[in-house]
Amino acid sequence: MPKAYNLIKNKINIPPVIHIVGTNGKGSTGRFLAYTLLKRGYNVGHYTSPHILKFNERIWINGENISDEKLEEVHKKLQTLLPTDIINTLSYFEYTTFLAALSFEGLDFVIMEAGLGGEFDATNVFPKKISLITTIDYDHQNFLGNTIEEIATTKLNSIQKEAIIGKQIHKEIKNVEWRMKNLGKKIYNYLEFFDNDEIKKLKKEFKFANFLFDNYLLAMSFLKKEKISFSIEDIKDLKLKGRFEEIEKDLWIDVGHNPLAARSIVNSLDKKVNLVYNTYKDKDYKEILKILKPKIKTLYLIDIKNERIEDKEKIKKVALNLGIEVKDYEGIKKPMLVFGSFSVVEEFLRRKFG
Repeated sequence: MPKAYNLIKNKINIPPVIHIVGTNGKGSTGRFLAYTLLKRGYNVGHYTSPHILKFNERIWINGENISDEKLEEVHKKLQTLLPTDIINTLSYFEYTTFLAALSFEGLDFVIMEAGLGGEFDATNVFPKKISLITTIDYDHQNFLGNTIEEIATTKLNSIQKEAIIGKQIHKEIKNVEWRMKNLGKKIYNYLEFFDNDEIKKLKKEFKFANFLFDNYLLAMSFLKKEKISFSIEDIKDLKLKGRFEEIEKDLWIDVGHNPLAARSIVNSLDKKVNLVYNTYKDKDYKEILKILKPKIKTLYLIDIKNERIEDKEKIKKVALNLGIEVKDYEGIKKPMLVFGSFSVVEEFLRRKFG
């Protein structure tokens, strides 16, 4: 990715990137910020991943997912900019990241979410305006390390000049913050931009799930720093797809897939639900199901065609050992929560809406 970028960096005209890095909350933080900037009259792009139903969801420009025509245009442009031998070495995500960069040319603000980690992520090659760091927790240990300090280090190593740190739940993050400061990086805490009265007022008017509120504050802390005005009214008509979204009465979908997301869900549900679930092999699904158990009536395993998906019998065994009733998915039985990954939500929505 760096080799490819260095070949064409003088031919890509996007502003310095607002880079969003963390374990959970990147998508909502990015969309809160992008949507508010749009409402304030700026031209803004938001690169997010993965998508739920259609690839175009990954590249959002001024309130709309990128059109097929625009995608084709930037694809053709990229094919002319990069030699074929370099293109053939790029991963799916790396190629997509370049498509996003070309799509965002000439905008006022560009928000890019890291796909995995930070330091070695494809999105890390671009010059940055600032990094926004969402909550860091255990996930992708086989790539990022087995301790919070290791995981946080590879994420915060992506900071170029300055960063705002959002809500954290592990004290080890402070150690990594201090190392960044000693390297000359400017590090802010998101709460230093607000007083208690303002936080209370914003929280009272916040219409989304409570666990998303700190992501909103992190997004708005950037605007505070830049002295850009905002109002909670700016996001009143925003739809956050797959973030504890109640798509109809007593039917929620959430693209979370790790223990941190499971804890947030448990704190947000006020009743027991039937859980539609499946998971990738590399996820700590025993811990996830243990966290969710107090809110599960019956676990419904939904079939997904993906080589990364865990064997259903292994998940069943873990669930039964935890005392959770397990059945194969057989249709909507409210109250119901769909949870486990973007793939789980995608499969459920395709079955529901065709």
